Amino acid sequence: MTVRGNEIMDIGIDRLIEGARRAEGLTVVIDVFRAFSLECWLYAMGAAEIRPVGAVGEALAWREKDPGCVLIGERHGRKLDGFDFGNSPSTVDPEAVRGKRIIHTTSAGTQGAVNAVHAEEILAGCFLNARASAEYIRRRNPEKVSLVCMGNEGLAPAEEDELCALYLKSLLEGKEMPDIGDRLQALRTGGGKRFFDPALQDVFPEKDFRMCIDRDRFGFVIRIGKDRDGLTSEKLSTEPFPWQH
Repeated sequence: MTVRGNEIMDIGIDRLIEGARRAEGLTVVIDVFRAFSLECWLYAMGAAEIRPVGAVGEALAWREKDPGCVLIGERHGRKLDGFDFGNSPSTVDPEAVRGKRIIHTTSAGTQGAVNAVHAEEILAGCFLNARASAEYIRRRNPEKVSLVCMGNEGLAPAEEDELCALYLKSLLEGKEMPDIGDRLQALRTGGGKRFFDPALQDVFPEKDFRMCIDRDRFGFVIRIGKDRDGLTSEKLSTEPFPWQH
């Protein structure tokens, strides 16, 4: 727990789809490899709006509502048939997403957002904007913070998401993790080892690994809300910050 004025901010860590369903208060749904890291890059590339969806059919239906939208999605890491891009930040063409509405469906991250039905507010979490997210949460000063690690396909824990939750928690508690750089690099042989498998470069390019562990690169948060068409997100700037690259 951390002090919020004269009160205590209750910070809890939970996991997977069931954890998302249990989440309360201000909830950070964490997916480092790769859903919410990709969404950070998409907003940095100039995407106008990102709409997280759960079902593939729901994503495809957006083509009729908005023929100009860009469909991005994966199952088991692989790009979905009929979609413009997979869940790989290094393979997205910035020109194709600039100014566009993005429809995004994944096996873990977007499923967490869809299932966080008891959350008062939802942020998309990853390392790229972790410090900005912590600053945003401190400013909001909620009573309860739920950090939900979505893991591998929302079914099994993932080392990188657990580490991101611990990093966020340390920032919220006003602490630093002096070994965070080393622990991120250690993911090369842990949770991120698939990005270094020559046989998987078509699905998990090595460049994605570097793009997903670029800690505190962006000074904005991604807040997920809801309108009559489903979930939507927006980029909220918390700049300027001294750690900006």
